[in-house]
Amino acid sequence: MAPEVVCVVGPTASGKTKMGVALAKAFHGEVVSVDSMQIYRGMSIGTAAPTPEEMEGVPHHMIAVADSRESWSVARYVREADACVQDILRRGRLPVLVGGTGLYLDALVSGRNFAAGSAGGAVRARLQQRLEQEGAAVLLEELRRIDPQAAQRLHLRDEKRIIRALEVYAETGRTITQYNLDTQAHPPKYRAVYIGLDYEDREDLRCRIDRRVDEMVAQGLLQEVQTLLDAGLSPDATALQAIGYKQFLAVQRGEATVAEAVAEVKLRSRQYAKRQLTWLRRNEAIHWIRWGKVPDFPAALQIATEILRAEGLS
Repeated sequence: MAPEVVCVVGPTASGKTKMGVALAKAFHGEVVSVDSMQIYRGMSIGTAAPTPEEMEGVPHHMIAVADSRESWSVARYVREADACVQDILRRGRLPVLVGGTGLYLDALVSGRNFAAGSAGGAVRARLQQRLEQEGAAVLLEELRRIDPQAAQRLHLRDEKRIIRALEVYAETGRTITQYNLDTQAHPPKYRAVYIGLDYEDREDLRCRIDRRVDEMVAQGLLQEVQTLLDAGLSPDATALQAIGYKQFLAVQRGEATVAEAVAEVKLRSRQYAKRQLTWLRRNEAIHWIRWGKVPDFPAALQIATEILRAEGLS
């Protein structure tokens, strides 16, 4: 039987960090962050990474493990995070996966293997050069001849996915559609119990997101961006394209005021929350706990505890 993990999911600012810590304390667990930006060092404010006080003595993994100059793929995240999960299980403790990056979570739980190819590889570099010289339409038409199912799913704007699909075929001789079907045929690596957090009223979530952005600014988000730049981080680095950093980078360049950046961060964060919920709604296994205007964590912990015990966790 597959090892068990608990997944705490939900849109940004829904209380995942606090719930994850509470469940880890209640079930002798440790937290594994599933956040594509919390992996980077020096970015604790803008990514809302948990502080030592918020961790409440619970071990946390996959936070501040990467240099901000790096650009991690899903495959690399899964490789590193899975090693953490396996170590937690070996020590007889419960992995509690907490975060809002749905693609990373799905890949980690499923134990998905990734096809060949990587950033910096010769094949990708050649395809990138062709994209610049010939345009996305030519590459998409080439993909349509090789893998019509993949091509049908993609738009001309999906340049990275077009290149990735062609790269997989060039390096393996198999289409990315074939590869995905093969990986989906395997049972998940872990048996996951999902606890989802959201607000009953969407306006309450929007207000909570806005307050969080204001808190980030008060904590020094602008200074955090400046510190990263002073340390030599390129403005084009993947880490600085994250919500919050990209907008305050514009402030540093004199292209926007602080007020304009704050408004933009709030807007982009609300849009991101909407995308997160769209992704999560596909998962019918999630046990949803929905807040009123004010989150009631003691009541939510009781409900989540009952769910986990009904699933056989103790």
